[in-house]
Amino acid sequence: MKIGVQLPEVEREVRWAELVRMARLAEEVGLDSVWVGDHLLYDLPGVGPRGPWEAWTSLAALAEATQRVELGPLVAATAFHQPQMLAKMAATVDEISGGRLVLGLGAGWNEREFRAFGFPYDHRVSRFEEAFTIIRRLLREGQVDFQGRFFRADDCVLSPRGPRPQGPPLLIGSTGRRMLTITLPHADAWNVWWARFGNTPEGFARQSRLVDDVCEEVGRDPAGIERTAAVLCQFPGGGGRIMGGQMPQGIRPVQGSPQQMAEALAAFGAAGADHLQLVLDPITEDTVAALAPVLAALGR
Repeated sequence: MKIGVQLPEVEREVRWAELVRMARLAEEVGLDSVWVGDHLLYDLPGVGPRGPWEAWTSLAALAEATQRVELGPLVAATAFHQPQMLAKMAATVDEISGGRLVLGLGAGWNEREFRAFGFPYDHRVSRFEEAFTIIRRLLREGQVDFQGRFFRADDCVLSPRGPRPQGPPLLIGSTGRRMLTITLPHADAWNVWWARFGNTPEGFARQSRLVDDVCEEVGRDPAGIERTAAVLCQFPGGGGRIMGGQMPQGIRPVQGSPQQMAEALAAFGAAGADHLQLVLDPITEDTVAALAPVLAALGR
């Protein structure tokens, strides 16, 4: 089972130099991946408006700043870019990183940032379906002709291509049946956020069974879909990672000694997880470093 970490979003204002140190530290301690959220603006209770650094600019720089870890957006909102441009950016980051990009995709959900930055919020799944078609065909085939209700691509060619003939793997972040029906015939991996499954192996397994069911409906072998989960982990000093709000009732973060945390993470692997993206509370250089004994206890 692979294990990665999500870098800070808007828990606090983090300058670029600290983000780079965290990413490099993730490599040092033996993590497999580093992820960034693709968001633009939140309204935080008691804080006010706050946004993270732009995801794709950050991924390009992280690709140069690191050597080994996989990199990806968790997940990129297709609404924030023309799909042709998103495919172009993904191919470029994959090239810069030497083939380490995992392209996480979703429809987006935070209406505040859609409105503030001028992106349409209506028909999000229908817009996603058209964008997903253009993106995957450009990355996997290198060319697309497409005329849809929301997007058009006239003899669009992706040139130059990235380092992998079929493009980076496509990871889908959704638990919606319609979204899964659209994506699972083509996706390489699926992701679920900790608040969606209660942060427990049992909750993850229930959501994963939905993927199995939809795969059977669309004629896809469920074994061909990598299962990934963002798991909330809390260290001393953490206060609940709900962007200034409160922890959802009944959700408990993974916490305790390195051995206890390792056992809790191993249980997700036993429940079918192939890759975990750890969401650390708090997310600091110290907590990234504190993952080293956890990985050692996992036999890494």
